[in-house]
Formats: sequence, C-alpha cells, structure tokens
Amino acid sequence: MIVYSVTIKVELEIHNDWLDWMKKVHIPDVMKTKKFVDYKMHRILAEEEQSGITYNVQYRAASMTDYFDYQNDFAPKLQAAHTERYKDKFVGFRTLLKEV
Repeated sequence: MIVYSVTIKVELEIHNDWLDWMKKVHIPDVMKTKKFVDYKMHRILAEEEQSGITYNVQYRAASMTDYFDYQNDFAPKLQAAHTERYKDKFVGFRTLLKEV
C-alpha cells in the first residue's frame, strides 16, 4: 500500500469550520475519486496549540499508479479549493509513504 500523508496546522479561529468542511466535503471528495481505498484522520497531540491545531490525514492507495492518477487528475482542483477557502490560515506538507 502507498500512503499519501497530509499534515496541516490550522489557526484556532478557523478550526471548527475547517474540521467540519474536511469531514463533510473535502475528504469525501477525495474518496470519490476512487484512487484511495481508505483513509484515517488524526489530531496530533503533545503540541503547543495556542497558535493552531495540527491534523494528519492518511489516504491509502493500492498502487503508485492510483496515487499518480490522483495527483494528475484530481489533486490540483481539490487542493485549490482548500487553499482558496482557508488562504493564509493554515500551513501544511505532504509525504508519500510505503507500508512495509
């Protein structure tokens, strides 16, 4: 399995809206692409939360082909919607992992 890991720190003022939007809109839209078999969302603990709250979403793809198809065909639009909605209110990074 290939794990596409997205870690995002959101500002406190948008946290509730962001979490609701991720659960009800963004993650379902990612899963509708059929390029991932499942996902898990985690809140990162043991961190200073005065400046924001950090989450990690891990999407599992069956193959690199599925991951690349997602990146080429779907990611730009979905990422743009997130950036437009929460511009300058989050920081994030993406990591690609392989289960061993």
